[in-house]
Amino acid sequence: MLTLLDCRVQHSLTYSARVPLVFLALDDTLLDRSGAFRLWAKGFLDEIAAPHDDLNWLLSVDADGLTSRWDLADLIRDRYQLDIPSIDLLEELHEGPLAYERLDPLVACALQIAGDAGWVPVVVTNGPHEQQETRIRRTGLDRYIADWIISEQAGVSKPNPRIFALAAQRVRMRLGGAWIVGDSPEADIGGAAAMGLPSVWLHRGRDWIDNRFAPTRVVGNVIQGLSAVMGAR
Repeated sequence: MLTLLDCRVQHSLTYSARVPLVFLALDDTLLDRSGAFRLWAKGFLDEIAAPHDDLNWLLSVDADGLTSRWDLADLIRDRYQLDIPSIDLLEELHEGPLAYERLDPLVACALQIAGDAGWVPVVVTNGPHEQQETRIRRTGLDRYIADWIISEQAGVSKPNPRIFALAAQRVRMRLGGAWIVGDSPEADIGGAAAMGLPSVWLHRGRDWIDNRFAPTRVVGNVIQGLSAVMGAR
């Protein structure tokens, strides 16, 4: 496991070879979106005096952010009979978890080491452009990546190969030799499979169950993922 001491030591090394792109997902890969949502959810449920056991329900219906925020707001209002305008609850669902979101220093360290080793890290993420870009800048992630591309602005979403091609164009590099690292079987690993690129899946305690394609490597977190990419060279 990478430590801050390892970061300081490895960052002091000099790497001479240039190697290709590494595309990285944002949610639950570079930023702990699920952890931030969980912390917000605990506080929100306390605020409305909901049972503590309802945390599991809220995490379940959120579905790692895949549920539309409008739908989630309606589910919460209906369950707790809240006299809150949907637009206000929607804003809370968007902004509340962001207050708990931080860039892990060890993730920043791993990105810096990868960059020093010649890799070019680019974020490829689905979602609303303004919100995702705000998260990238607010957490300081923008200092450790070459660039980013967001589906709303790009007009195409993962796993469509075109979004990865657009990301490569942004940094003026070829797709050949690139890796994709992410936690979504469909969006990240499916996208890699569609392009014939190697991939690293962050399992987050889950089993791989898709028979259509498979990741090149399976690891627990993005630090291990970046290590796997650099080691595969």
